Order: sequence, then structure tokens, then C-alpha cells
Amino acid sequence: MDETFLLGKTALVTGATRGIGFAIAQALTQDGATVAICGRTGDSVEQAVRRLTNQSKGKVVGKVADVRGSTSVAALFEWIDSEIGGPDILVNNAGVGVMKSTAELTVEDWQQTIETNLSGAFYCSREALGRMKKRGGGYIINVGSLAGKNAFAGGAAYNASKFGLNGLTEAMMLDHRYDQVRVTHIMPGSVDTEFSGRSGGGSAGADWKIAPEDIGEIVRMLLRMPERTLVSRVELRPAKPRK
Repeated sequence: MDETFLLGKTALVTGATRGIGFAIAQALTQDGATVAICGRTGDSVEQAVRRLTNQSKGKVVGKVADVRGSTSVAALFEWIDSEIGGPDILVNNAGVGVMKSTAELTVEDWQQTIETNLSGAFYCSREALGRMKKRGGGYIINVGSLAGKNAFAGGAAYNASKFGLNGLTEAMMLDHRYDQVRVTHIMPGSVDTEFSGRSGGGSAGADWKIAPEDIGEIVRMLLRMPERTLVSRVELRPAKPRK
């Protein structure tokens, strides 16, 4: 692959201190993009920036931000404007999962899940869209889940957030396709991360699960698609799940 494909482009990846988000940020830096990441603790952001910088040919910056708050998100984008400009690419990856039966869910569980997984994507997209329109276009990629189409017991809040993200993504794509903004929804199944109980399989994946790096490669593929073509949704599953 051309490692200068994204040279001169800027990107924001939310929830990128580990797992899928880190792998996506890593893939973008490999193609020459200037990348901003955010996370919820200073230590995790600092460590991720250091790791990415050591592996990157371009600039990597990071900031503590909680996407659950519109004010926090607005401040994040103002900071990005001053640090790197843009962004040309937004990857809404920040997510949490509280797995309890509906009766066991607390109001706080529900709010944390919906506000992070769904409202956070809206807040970030809303900030990005105006900036992208002024810059002549851009690309927004929302990282969802197959749980956004397949409900499961114990997943009431998580399923609701991911079903909602599916609807938000599709509507946003229709709203802004003529603003030269492409929008894609990536919906992976079981991924080898701490979120799903990582077993340490490394880049080859834990046993049968999808590796985070595979999703990074999907993002690289999407960004290389000719502008005349939009991949509106990508569903990913382990090739050989446990029987």
C-alpha cells in the first residue's frame, strides 16, 4: 500500500487509547495522516500517543475528553482546530458495554451506555460536519456492532445504543452525501479486545476472534474507495467462530 495516501489529511479517532480505536489510529498513521486521539484518562492518552508516535511517520496528538458531554466534545474540536486543523476524517469509536438484564440495569447504566455509544457519536459528528463542509468534504466512520441488528439477552442498553447508531449513521449518510461527506457504519462481531475479554492472541486474533488490526485495514480500504462509490455498511464476523 501507498504509505503516503493520507499525507496532508487530519483525523480524529475517539476512544483510541486501546483496542479497535488504537488499531484504527495506527492504520491511519501508517498512511501518513496526522491523527488526534482522545480517551477518558490522562495516563491512557499519554501512553497511547507515545506508542503511536514511536510507530508513526506523522504527527500524533491526544487529549482527555468525555464524548458523553456536548461541551467536552466542542472543546475537543476547538483544540483540534488549533493543534492540527480539520478533521478530514472522523472515526466515532468510543464505546462502553454494561451487560445486565433489563430489570437489573440502573438508570446510570442506561445513561452511560446511550450517552457514550450514541450521543457521543452524534456530538462528534455534529461538530465535524460543519468543519468538513467548509473544507470541501470528509469521511465519517462509525464503529458499531452486529449487536446493532441482533439483540441478545443481557444487552438491552448496549443493543439499544447500537441499533440507534445504525439509524443515526444511515440518516447522516443521506443528509450529507451532497456535501461531499461520506458516512460508513462498520459492524464487527466478536473482536479480540479487553472489551470482549481479550485472550492475548495478538495480531492474529485470540483463537477465533477478529483482530483489532483487521478493522484498521477495513478503514484503510474504505478511505481508498473512489469518491464516486460509498460503502455504506460493513459487517464483519469471525471466519470460523467456535461451534
